[in-house]
Amino acid sequence: MEKINYQKKLDEIISSFSGHTPKPGLMLHSCCGPCSSYCLEYLKDHFDITVFYYNPNIYPSEEYEHRLAEQKRLIDEMNRHADCSIKLMTVPYDHQEFLEFVKGLEEEKEGGARCSKCFELRLAKTAEAAAEAGMDYFGTTLTVSPHKNAILINRIGGEITDREDSLAELKWLPSDFKKNDGYKRSIELSKEYELYRQNYCGCEFSIWF
Repeated sequence: MEKINYQKKLDEIISSFSGHTPKPGLMLHSCCGPCSSYCLEYLKDHFDITVFYYNPNIYPSEEYEHRLAEQKRLIDEMNRHADCSIKLMTVPYDHQEFLEFVKGLEEEKEGGARCSKCFELRLAKTAEAAAEAGMDYFGTTLTVSPHKNAILINRIGGEITDREDSLAELKWLPSDFKKNDGYKRSIELSKEYELYRQNYCGCEFSIWF
């Protein structure tokens, strides 16, 4: 199988925007403030970004609300101090939706089939929101994490647009944000903005004791 450099593909897409007005619309799924920090810094000059905070996998609800509050605070801070106009879209928290979607996969190891289903759930909802909002692209911050499989995430994102006729005009934005020290930069920005950095991915099956 040919190895694809998804970050290079993203850079090529961005390069094609030279002189493009207005900026293309991007619905960017975000798992949390720390992961989104570098991605937003990287993309803000090239896209009209709406951060889509849809993470029904997060457990418990207090953790969900804490991460959401930090996401909101980061966006507010970047809009004030980094010459941004980033918007935020949220979906009511429904952890049961996640549990039903991954039913039967509870005992899977972290990074296995359960995680693939979780990616599919969140990216499909992001694509639906992007299409409804008339966006040009949808993508995710998930690829900034060294614990996430960027090849798998990009494959799922591309398959979503391929299988849904209603998403025919929508494009998946490939990425591997951990490249070029992206993850390292996210840590630096997290310190700069004093963001809460969680010690587990999100669901009750991924908590690291």
